Amino acid sequence: MLSGKSAIVTGSTSGIGLGIARGLAASGANVMLNGFGDSGEIEAIREDLANGHNVKVLYSGANMADENEIAGMIAGAEDAFGGVDILVNNAGIQYVAPIEEFPVEKWNAILAINLSSAFHTTRLAVPGMKKRSWGRIVNIASAHALVASPFKSAYVAAKHGIAGLTKTAALELAEHGITVNAVCPGYVMTPLVEKQIPEQAKARGITEQQVISDVLLAAQPTKRFVTVEELAALVNFLCTDHARSITGTALPVDGGWTAH
Repeated sequence: MLSGKSAIVTGSTSGIGLGIARGLAASGANVMLNGFGDSGEIEAIREDLANGHNVKVLYSGANMADENEIAGMIAGAEDAFGGVDILVNNAGIQYVAPIEEFPVEKWNAILAINLSSAFHTTRLAVPGMKKRSWGRIVNIASAHALVASPFKSAYVAAKHGIAGLTKTAALELAEHGITVNAVCPGYVMTPLVEKQIPEQAKARGITEQQVISDVLLAAQPTKRFVTVEELAALVNFLCTDHARSITGTALPVDGGWTAH
Protein backbone atom coordinates (compact mmCIF):
# COMPACT_ATOMS: atom_id res chain seq x y z
CA MET A 1 0.00 0.00 0.00
CA LEU A 2 2.91 2.35 0.80
CA SER A 3 5.60 0.49 -1.10
CA GLY A 4 8.33 2.83 -2.32
CA LYS A 5 7.52 5.50 0.26
CA SER A 6 9.82 6.47 3.12
CA ALA A 7 8.83 7.71 6.56
CA ILE A 8 10.25 9.32 9.66
CA VAL A 9 8.42 8.66 12.92
CA THR A 10 9.73 10.68 15.85
CA GLY A 11 9.53 9.20 19.31
CA SER A 12 9.16 5.71 17.85
CA THR A 13 11.25 3.43 20.05
CA SER A 14 8.22 2.64 22.24
CA GLY A 15 4.52 3.25 22.70
CA ILE A 16 2.39 4.96 20.07
CA GLY A 17 5.32 5.87 17.85
CA LEU A 18 6.59 2.30 17.67
CA GLY A 19 3.11 1.06 16.84
CA ILE A 20 2.87 3.58 14.00
CA ALA A 21 6.33 2.63 12.72
CA ARG A 22 5.31 -1.03 12.72
CA GLY A 23 2.15 -0.22 10.77
CA LEU A 24 3.99 1.81 8.14
CA ALA A 25 6.65 -0.87 7.71
CA ALA A 26 3.96 -3.53 7.36
CA SER A 27 2.46 -1.44 4.54
CA GLY A 28 5.78 -1.40 2.70
CA ALA A 29 7.29 1.93 3.74
CA ASN A 30 10.92 2.41 4.66
CA VAL A 31 11.11 3.84 8.16
CA MET A 32 13.53 5.92 10.21
CA LEU A 33 13.01 5.30 13.90
CA ASN A 34 13.84 7.97 16.45
CA GLY A 35 13.92 8.13 20.20
CA PHE A 36 15.77 7.12 23.33
CA GLY A 37 16.31 3.74 24.96
CA ASP A 38 18.65 0.81 25.31
CA SER A 39 20.78 0.56 22.15
CA GLY A 40 20.51 -3.22 22.02
CA GLU A 41 16.73 -3.15 22.31
CA ILE A 42 16.47 -0.46 19.62
CA GLU A 43 18.67 -2.47 17.28
CA ALA A 44 16.50 -5.54 17.85
CA ILE A 45 13.40 -3.50 16.95
CA ARG A 46 15.12 -2.13 13.84
CA GLU A 47 16.18 -5.58 12.67
CA ASP A 48 12.76 -7.07 13.36
CA LEU A 49 10.99 -4.42 11.29
CA ALA A 50 13.48 -4.59 8.43
CA ASN A 51 13.58 -8.37 8.20
CA GLY A 52 9.92 -8.91 8.94
CA HIS A 53 8.66 -6.56 6.25
CA ASN A 54 11.55 -6.47 3.77
CA VAL A 55 11.94 -2.70 4.07
CA LYS A 56 14.82 -0.42 4.95
CA VAL A 57 14.76 0.64 8.60
CA LEU A 58 17.18 3.15 10.10
CA TYR A 59 17.54 4.71 13.52
CA SER A 60 18.36 8.26 14.55
CA GLY A 61 18.98 9.22 18.15
CA ALA A 62 18.40 12.90 17.37
CA ASN A 63 17.27 14.95 20.35
CA MET A 64 13.95 16.53 19.41
CA ALA A 65 14.76 19.55 21.56
CA ASP A 66 17.78 20.37 19.37
CA GLU A 67 17.05 21.89 15.96
CA ASN A 68 20.52 21.03 14.67
CA GLU A 69 20.10 17.37 15.52
CA ILE A 70 16.66 17.42 13.90
CA ALA A 71 18.22 18.84 10.73
CA GLY A 72 20.79 16.06 10.77
CA MET A 73 18.06 13.43 11.10
CA ILE A 74 16.08 14.79 8.15
CA ALA A 75 19.21 15.04 5.99
CA GLY A 76 20.24 11.51 6.93
CA ALA A 77 16.84 10.12 5.97
CA GLU A 78 16.84 11.97 2.66
CA ASP A 79 20.31 10.66 1.84
CA ALA A 80 19.49 7.07 2.81
CA PHE A 81 16.00 6.84 1.37
CA GLY A 82 16.19 9.37 -1.45
CA GLY A 83 13.54 11.49 0.20
CA VAL A 84 11.08 11.74 3.08
CA ASP A 85 7.51 11.12 1.89
CA ILE A 86 5.82 10.62 5.25
CA LEU A 87 6.53 12.55 8.45
CA VAL A 88 4.89 11.51 11.69
CA ASN A 89 5.56 13.93 14.54
CA ASN A 90 4.97 11.83 17.62
CA ALA A 91 7.75 12.70 20.08
CA GLY A 92 6.43 14.02 23.34
CA ILE A 93 7.02 14.36 27.06
CA GLN A 94 4.70 15.19 29.92
CA TYR A 95 4.86 16.77 33.36
CA VAL A 96 2.00 17.34 35.78
CA ALA A 97 1.97 20.11 38.39
CA PRO A 98 -0.11 23.11 39.49
CA ILE A 99 0.70 26.11 37.32
CA GLU A 100 2.22 28.15 40.16
CA GLU A 101 4.58 25.25 40.91
CA PHE A 102 5.29 24.27 37.32
CA PRO A 103 9.10 24.21 36.81
CA VAL A 104 10.18 26.64 34.11
CA GLU A 105 12.65 24.12 32.71
CA LYS A 106 9.84 21.58 32.31
CA TRP A 107 7.70 24.16 30.48
CA ASN A 108 10.58 24.92 28.10
CA ALA A 109 11.34 21.25 27.47
CA ILE A 110 7.71 20.32 26.78
CA LEU A 111 7.22 23.21 24.36
CA ALA A 112 10.48 22.34 22.59
CA ILE A 113 9.80 18.62 22.18
CA ASN A 114 6.01 18.57 21.82
CA LEU A 115 5.62 21.63 19.58
CA SER A 116 8.78 23.22 18.22
CA SER A 117 10.19 19.90 17.03
CA ALA A 118 7.19 19.44 14.74
CA PHE A 119 7.81 22.87 13.25
CA HIS A 120 11.45 22.03 12.57
CA THR A 121 10.80 18.61 11.05
CA THR A 122 8.01 20.01 8.90
CA ARG A 123 9.96 23.00 7.56
CA LEU A 124 12.86 20.72 6.66
CA ALA A 125 10.83 17.90 5.07
CA VAL A 126 8.45 20.08 3.03
CA PRO A 127 10.89 21.19 0.27
CA GLY A 128 11.48 17.59 -0.80
CA MET A 129 7.78 16.77 -0.63
CA LYS A 130 7.03 19.78 -2.83
CA LYS A 131 9.56 18.60 -5.43
CA ARG A 132 7.81 15.22 -5.59
CA SER A 133 4.31 16.75 -5.38
CA TRP A 134 3.43 14.21 -2.69
CA GLY A 135 3.67 14.16 1.06
CA ARG A 136 1.91 13.11 4.22
CA ILE A 137 2.46 14.86 7.53
CA VAL A 138 0.66 13.44 10.55
CA ASN A 139 1.03 15.16 13.90
CA ILE A 140 0.18 13.04 16.90
CA ALA A 141 -1.58 15.59 19.07
CA SER A 142 -3.96 14.62 21.86
CA ALA A 143 -7.50 15.13 23.04
CA HIS A 144 -5.71 17.91 24.90
CA ALA A 145 -5.33 19.69 21.57
CA LEU A 146 -9.11 20.17 21.75
CA VAL A 147 -9.91 20.38 25.47
CA ALA A 148 -7.96 21.11 28.64
CA SER A 149 -7.28 19.34 31.92
CA PRO A 150 -5.91 20.74 35.18
CA PHE A 151 -2.21 20.58 36.05
CA LYS A 152 -1.03 20.17 32.44
CA SER A 153 -0.42 23.76 31.39
CA ALA A 154 2.62 23.10 29.17
CA TYR A 155 1.25 19.94 27.56
CA VAL A 156 -2.14 21.46 26.78
CA ALA A 157 -0.54 24.63 25.42
CA ALA A 158 1.80 22.60 23.20
CA LYS A 159 -0.95 20.34 21.86
CA HIS A 160 -3.24 23.28 21.11
CA GLY A 161 -0.26 24.72 19.25
CA ILE A 162 0.11 21.51 17.24
CA ALA A 163 -3.53 21.82 16.16
CA GLY A 164 -2.88 25.35 14.91
CA LEU A 165 0.36 24.37 13.17
CA THR A 166 -1.48 21.52 11.46
CA LYS A 167 -4.18 23.80 10.06
CA THR A 168 -1.73 26.43 8.87
CA ALA A 169 0.59 23.95 7.16
CA ALA A 170 -2.36 22.20 5.53
CA LEU A 171 -3.54 25.44 3.95
CA GLU A 172 -0.06 26.32 2.70
CA LEU A 173 0.56 22.88 1.19
CA ALA A 174 -2.88 21.98 -0.12
CA GLU A 175 -1.98 22.61 -3.78
CA HIS A 176 1.24 20.63 -3.60
CA GLY A 177 -0.16 17.14 -3.07
CA ILE A 178 0.76 17.28 0.62
CA THR A 179 -1.74 16.63 3.39
CA VAL A 180 -1.28 17.64 7.01
CA ASN A 181 -3.46 16.21 9.75
CA ALA A 182 -3.45 15.82 13.51
CA VAL A 183 -4.54 12.65 15.28
CA CYS A 184 -5.88 13.37 18.76
CA PRO A 185 -5.80 10.29 20.99
CA GLY A 186 -7.49 9.98 24.32
CA TYR A 187 -5.70 8.00 26.98
CA VAL A 188 -3.55 5.17 25.67
CA MET A 189 -1.73 2.89 28.11
CA THR A 190 1.81 3.78 27.08
CA PRO A 191 4.94 4.46 29.17
CA LEU A 192 4.06 8.18 29.04
CA VAL A 193 0.62 7.61 30.57
CA GLU A 194 1.92 5.09 33.09
CA LYS A 195 4.39 7.71 34.31
CA GLN A 196 1.57 10.25 34.71
CA ILE A 197 -0.42 8.07 37.11
CA PRO A 198 1.73 8.55 40.24
CA GLU A 199 2.29 12.22 39.33
CA GLN A 200 -1.47 12.77 39.05
CA ALA A 201 -2.04 10.90 42.31
CA LYS A 202 0.40 13.20 44.10
CA ALA A 203 -0.98 16.36 42.51
CA ARG A 204 -4.59 15.46 43.30
CA GLY A 205 -4.05 13.74 46.66
CA ILE A 206 -5.74 10.48 45.57
CA THR A 207 -4.67 6.88 44.96
CA GLU A 208 -3.24 5.65 41.67
CA GLN A 209 -6.29 3.44 41.08
CA GLN A 210 -8.52 6.47 41.56
CA VAL A 211 -6.45 8.32 38.95
CA ILE A 212 -7.17 5.53 36.43
CA SER A 213 -10.89 5.23 37.17
CA ASP A 214 -11.85 8.75 38.24
CA VAL A 215 -9.46 10.92 36.21
CA LEU A 216 -8.20 9.13 33.11
CA LEU A 217 -11.01 6.84 32.00
CA ALA A 218 -13.67 9.08 33.51
CA ALA A 219 -13.18 11.33 30.49
CA GLN A 220 -13.77 8.53 27.97
CA PRO A 221 -17.37 7.31 27.68
CA THR A 222 -16.17 3.94 26.37
CA LYS A 223 -14.40 3.40 29.71
CA ARG A 224 -11.40 1.79 28.04
CA PHE A 225 -8.00 2.91 26.90
CA VAL A 226 -7.42 3.63 23.20
CA THR A 227 -5.07 1.05 21.68
CA VAL A 228 -1.84 1.69 19.83
CA GLU A 229 -3.13 -0.50 17.00
CA GLU A 230 -6.17 1.72 16.49
CA LEU A 231 -3.96 4.77 16.15
CA ALA A 232 -1.52 3.03 13.81
CA ALA A 233 -4.37 1.99 11.52
CA LEU A 234 -5.65 5.56 11.27
CA VAL A 235 -2.20 6.97 10.55
CA ASN A 236 -1.70 4.32 7.88
CA PHE A 237 -4.94 5.33 6.20
CA LEU A 238 -4.07 9.02 6.29
CA CYS A 239 -0.85 8.20 4.43
CA THR A 240 -2.64 6.52 1.52
CA ASP A 241 -4.01 8.13 -1.62
CA HIS A 242 -7.52 7.29 -0.41
CA ALA A 243 -7.06 10.04 2.18
CA ARG A 244 -5.75 12.72 -0.17
CA SER A 245 -8.81 14.93 0.43
CA ILE A 246 -8.43 14.81 4.20
CA THR A 247 -6.22 17.68 5.30
CA GLY A 248 -6.16 20.32 8.02
CA THR A 249 -8.14 18.14 10.39
CA ALA A 250 -7.81 17.24 14.05
CA LEU A 251 -9.19 13.72 14.29
CA PRO A 252 -10.20 12.60 17.81
CA VAL A 253 -9.61 8.96 18.71
CA ASP A 254 -10.72 9.37 22.29
CA GLY A 255 -13.61 7.05 23.08
CA GLY A 256 -16.03 9.97 22.91
CA TRP A 257 -14.14 12.23 25.33
CA THR A 258 -14.42 15.40 23.27
CA ALA A 259 -18.09 14.73 22.43
CA HIS A 260 -19.02 16.00 25.91
